[in-house]
Amino acid sequence: MNLILLTVLACVPLVLFPAVMLLTATGMEQRRLPGSEPAGANIRHRYKGALRLSRYHSLPMPVLVPVPSVHPKTPYAPIHPSGRRPEVVSCRHRAWAEINLGHLRHNAAELQRLLPAGTRIMAVIKADAYGHGSVEVAQALNRSGIRHFAVAEIGEGIRLRQHGIQGEILVLGYTSPELASILAHYRLTQTLVSREYGESLESYGAPIHVHVKIDTGMNRLGEPYGDLPSIRACYRFPHLQVTGTFSHLSMSGSLEEAETDFTREQFRRFNHVIGQLNLEGVDPGQIHIQSSYGILNYPVDGYDLVRPGIALYGLLSQEGDQVRRRADLRPVLTLKAAVTQVKEVEAGHPVGYGRDYVPSRNIRIATVSIGYADGIPRSLSEHGGYVLIRGQRASIVGSICMDQLTLDVTSIDGVRQGDTVTLIGQDGEETITASEIAGRCGTVTNEILSRLGSRVKRVYVEE
Repeated sequence: MNLILLTVLACVPLVLFPAVMLLTATGMEQRRLPGSEPAGANIRHRYKGALRLSRYHSLPMPVLVPVPSVHPKTPYAPIHPSGRRPEVVSCRHRAWAEINLGHLRHNAAELQRLLPAGTRIMAVIKADAYGHGSVEVAQALNRSGIRHFAVAEIGEGIRLRQHGIQGEILVLGYTSPELASILAHYRLTQTLVSREYGESLESYGAPIHVHVKIDTGMNRLGEPYGDLPSIRACYRFPHLQVTGTFSHLSMSGSLEEAETDFTREQFRRFNHVIGQLNLEGVDPGQIHIQSSYGILNYPVDGYDLVRPGIALYGLLSQEGDQVRRRADLRPVLTLKAAVTQVKEVEAGHPVGYGRDYVPSRNIRIATVSIGYADGIPRSLSEHGGYVLIRGQRASIVGSICMDQLTLDVTSIDGVRQGDTVTLIGQDGEETITASEIAGRCGTVTNEILSRLGSRVKRVYVEE
C-alpha cells in the first residue's frame, strides 16, 4: 500500500506540470496588450507576432510570447508591432547602423528649398525607410513639419499609425479589398490602381481616402493614361474619397536625350489627364509625379506634392549620377561592425569557404562580425570590396559568409579584437559610400540600404 501511494505521489508532478504549462499558454493566447484588438470584427486568425489577414498581407500585432523578460516579476516579455522586445542595450553591438537624424532633417529642408511655394514633401519611407527605420524616421520628419508619407503596403502604414505618426499615409502598392475596413480604421490612403480595383474596394462599403494612379508609360500599376472613361469612373465611387492623383516617372534619373524625351512625354500625358478632369469639373485632389530624380532634374511647378525617397537619405541611386539641380545632401546612414579575432595565416593556406582565397604570402587576417545575412552583398569580395579600419583601407578577402567576413590587415598596425570597422561612412580621411558599394556590385544604392538586416542595430543620433 505504501509503495502504491509513493508511486501515485511521484506521478503527480508529471501530470500537473504539462497541465500548468498548457493553461499558461492558453492564458497567453487570450491576453493581449492594450490596443492590440484586431481592427476588423471579422478577423479571427491569430498568429504569434502577426495577424494574417490574407495571402497578401501579414500585419503586426502585439502578443505575449515566452521570451526572457528583463523584469523579474514578468515571466513573459511583450513583443510590440515593431518586432522589438525590452532589452538591456549594451554600448557595443556586433554590427550597427548609426542614423543621423540631423542629416535627415537637413536633407528634407534642402529638397524643400528646391520646391515652389505651396509644394510639399511626401516622404517615401517604404522598406523600413530604406533600411533607416521607418518609425524613427517618420517621427523625426513629423516633428520637423512633414505631414505626408508614402509606404509600400498596408502593414507598413499600420505600424506608423500605431507609433503615433500624424498626417496622410499613402499606400503605394496593392491592398486586398477585404482589408477595406482596416484601411479606414487606420486612416490610410490607398492607391487606386484601376477602375476594377475601385469597384472591389467600393463593394465593402468602407469610407476610404484614395489617390488615383495614372499609368503614363511605366506599365506597372495604374489606369492607362489613354483610357479616360475608366479614369473618370475612378472618381465616382460613393465610399472612395479621392484626395489625390499621381503617376510615376521611369527614366527621370537619366539625362540622355532619348530618356529625357520619354520623361517629358510622361509629364505631357499626366498633365493632359489632369487637364481633362479639370475641364469636366472633376477634382483630382493633390497631384504628384516626381520622386527624387524628378525633383533634381525637372521643374516642379504646378504640382502639390513630390515624393523623395533616396535623396531624402542623402544619396543618389548610382555613383556619379549627374543631376541638373544641386542640393547639399548628406548621407544619413553609417554602417559599422566589430573585429572579433585577428590571426596570422601562412602563405598557401586558404581563407574562408571554398578555398576561394589562398594568400601567396604570410598575412594577418581580421574577422568581422557582419555578413550577407546582414545585407552585405556576397559578391562584394569578388569586386575589390574593402572596408575602413583605423582610418585605412582593408581589402575583403575570401567569400563573405552569412554572419562574418574577413579582411587582410597585414599593412595596418595595431588591429585587434574589438576594433570598429566602417563599411559605409567615414573613418579619418577615408570614406566609403553606399553608392560606391552598389556600383561595385552592379546594383543601386536603394537596394544596398533597404536590404540591411534586422540584426544590424539601428542607433539614432542627433547632430
